[in-house]
Order: sequence, then C-alpha cells, then structure tokens
Amino acid sequence: MRLKIMIGLTVLILLVLNYSIYQKEEIIDKGETVLLELAPVDPRSLIQGDYMRLRYVIENVAGDANASPDVKSGYMVIKVDAQQIARFVRFDDGTPLAEDEKHLYYHRSYRGLKIAPDSFFFQEGHADRYENARYGVFKFDNSGNHILTNLVDEP
Repeated sequence: MRLKIMIGLTVLILLVLNYSIYQKEEIIDKGETVLLELAPVDPRSLIQGDYMRLRYVIENVAGDANASPDVKSGYMVIKVDAQQIARFVRFDDGTPLAEDEKHLYYHRSYRGLKIAPDSFFFQEGHADRYENARYGVFKFDNSGNHILTNLVDEP
C-alpha cells in the first residue's frame, strides 16, 4: 500500500512540474516581447559561474514615485512603446489597463524596489556577448506572467 501511495505522489509531482514547464514554454513561444532598460550592472560572478546581476532603470523610476512604503509587493503598470521598450506609468490601483499597458510584479526589500529576475545566467565563455547589454528581453503572456529570455544591446 505504501508503495502505491509513493508511486502516486511521484506521478503527481512529475505532472505538476511538467505542467509548469509547459506553461513557461508557452509564454516563451507565444508571449509578447517587452524590453526593460538595464541600469548599470555588476560584473559577472567568478564564484557562481557565468552570470550577471541585473538592475533595471524602471526600478529607479518607480522607486522615486509616490507609493506607500508599507506596501511590500504588488504590481506596477508599464506602457510599451513602438520599440517595445517598457516605461513606468503608475502603481496598480485597480483601474483597467489600456491596450499598450501591462502589469509587472515588484517587491520591496531593504535595498529598495526590485523586479525579478535580478540575474541572468549564460553559457560559459559567452560573457562578451552580454557585457554591453542595454535591455532585458522579456516575454509576457496576457495574465502578466513574464520570463527573461535574453539580453540585447539594441531594441
């Protein structure tokens, strides 16, 4: 009986994990491309391998906007221009979004307002491709879920 329960739980876990992977692949394949401008980034970490710590200009702009400091996380509203570059509009207050607006999740920490992901891992030996990157390439679905897919120099 215990063996059947363990096999059933294992199958259930694998189904949940595979469905999560499927959802992310759908966002990558069918999502709308949005660029977030990068703020100056830290150099890659030699201890953790080839990876780059990221900061976004939109974090600074939104951090300067008047928002309640006791709000630890939520959504900001961004507007996507013709070049697919996102700009901060406001913090989400429940008003409906315009056609060219999207939700972007943020959280506050002792270091300020942050947008995830704040790091980008890349293949060993490819650091030169990303050292001059100015934009993070995100794929968004209709629900506001997003995935960082690349770093690029130009829109």
